[in-house]
Amino acid sequence: MEVITVANNKGGVGKTMQCYQLACYLANKGKRVLVIDLDSQANLSSTFEVNIQRTLIPEWLIGDVGYEEVLVPSSGEGEFHKNITLIPASRHLANLSKLLILSENEIRKNAGRKERLLKIRLDEIRSKNLFDFVVIDTPPMLGDELIMAVVVANKLLVPTQAQDYSIDGLEELMDTVEIIRETENPTMSFSIIPSMVNMRRKIERQRLDELSQMFNITPAIRNLVQAQESISLKKPVFTFGERCRSKTDYDALWDNLHLSQ
Repeated sequence: MEVITVANNKGGVGKTMQCYQLACYLANKGKRVLVIDLDSQANLSSTFEVNIQRTLIPEWLIGDVGYEEVLVPSSGEGEFHKNITLIPASRHLANLSKLLILSENEIRKNAGRKERLLKIRLDEIRSKNLFDFVVIDTPPMLGDELIMAVVVANKLLVPTQAQDYSIDGLEELMDTVEIIRETENPTMSFSIIPSMVNMRRKIERQRLDELSQMFNITPAIRNLVQAQESISLKKPVFTFGERCRSKTDYDALWDNLHLSQ
């Protein structure tokens, strides 16, 4: 079971978009996919047409409920959705930090550190051989949810725009990632995904060159209308046909990430 976390501590860079396209792509390839929405805004959950009043993610993480109580099947249209299961978010997820503080002694006894809670819970699911991939969406902040999702990741994907503020914001996240690799997750790989890129703008092309000199970057995802329509219609870009330019971008991305096998 491979765990892929999509994260950035800056909002509006396409995290939820990449999670949605990735999960649907893998499911369409016949893979059993678990999608975990760790963002209390629950945008990814609603894109899969799963809307709940109260998520049990905080209770699941600290061990008060089992994984069976948090799994919900995708309600999207299309045969591939039968391969997608969600652990959906809701506004209640914003209470996670408070619950972790209240449960600090129990967490220390059972997990050692709160950063390991998600890994422990996913190890339980892994032992049941229920899924081939886990795709995790994270909130746009360096909080408990994001850190736990990085600790458990086999592969970390970091969408970022080819703009000054977005690139500047990578420094803080990369510092955190390096600490986690040194202390908790030494085998994790990561890639930067240039997202929502306007290739007609010279400044964005220059920023792409700078990114490629600093990091391992993937092929860029352009800022095309088909991608926005994909979310609005709740249909992944691969359903738009071979002539869809967004599908071409994502096919190149999946090939780069070696997800086409």
